[in-house]
Amino acid sequence: MDDQDIIIGRNAVIEALRTGVNIDKIFIAKGETDSSLRHIASAAKAAGIVVSDADKRKLDSLSSGSHQGVVAVASYANYVTIEEIIDIARQKNEKPLIVICDEISDPHNLGAIIRTCEAVGAHGVIIPKRRSAGLTATVAKASSGAVFNMAVARVANITAAIKELKEAGVWIYAADMSGENGLWETDFTDAVAFVIGSEGDGISRLVAENCDFKVNIPMKGKLSSLNASVCASIFLYEALRQRR
Repeated sequence: MDDQDIIIGRNAVIEALRTGVNIDKIFIAKGETDSSLRHIASAAKAAGIVVSDADKRKLDSLSSGSHQGVVAVASYANYVTIEEIIDIARQKNEKPLIVICDEISDPHNLGAIIRTCEAVGAHGVIIPKRRSAGLTATVAKASSGAVFNMAVARVANITAAIKELKEAGVWIYAADMSGENGLWETDFTDAVAFVIGSEGDGISRLVAENCDFKVNIPMKGKLSSLNASVCASIFLYEALRQRR
């Protein structure tokens, strides 16, 4: 992790929270009851920042051992709301084109997805607050800087986000190799959001149940799945092809 990507120690993290530094996540020593750490956790949660328990090995790896029980990971870009993503499409007089990342934990995958979204003119990316990579330095680098030109919403619950999108008239398509709809036979010219599952487990059951359609990518080889960022790229470029 890049040095400028982390904030180490109690006073430094408290000051970062006080001055409004963009923070992606805060790691606090597991089982620690110190009052200053409790204050940090409370202030972070009030600001909507993810707080995670971490063991000494995790904290040491992030900070070279001088952490005082707390390490904050800075965010490289501001998050937006789902409503703001919809507004971006509306201002361009375009049908929304959105990618929902269901627990994509690999920052290189998330960065690659954001880069492709920017390349095709998508209007936004949605990620969950927990069990997901955030907008860190690694993601910024993997995206070749696209994080600074792409609206990213970070939500507490992907299922609730899908509901909000549906209420805004967006159709939800799950990228699922067992899906009943073929990629080339599915119409993506309306307002759409593509759900891309995690690297190991794919789309979670509850999220999949709330999608409108499950769409498969044609596969002729022996492998049964594709890398998450590759999958997202195929869906996005098929949408771009249809819309042009």
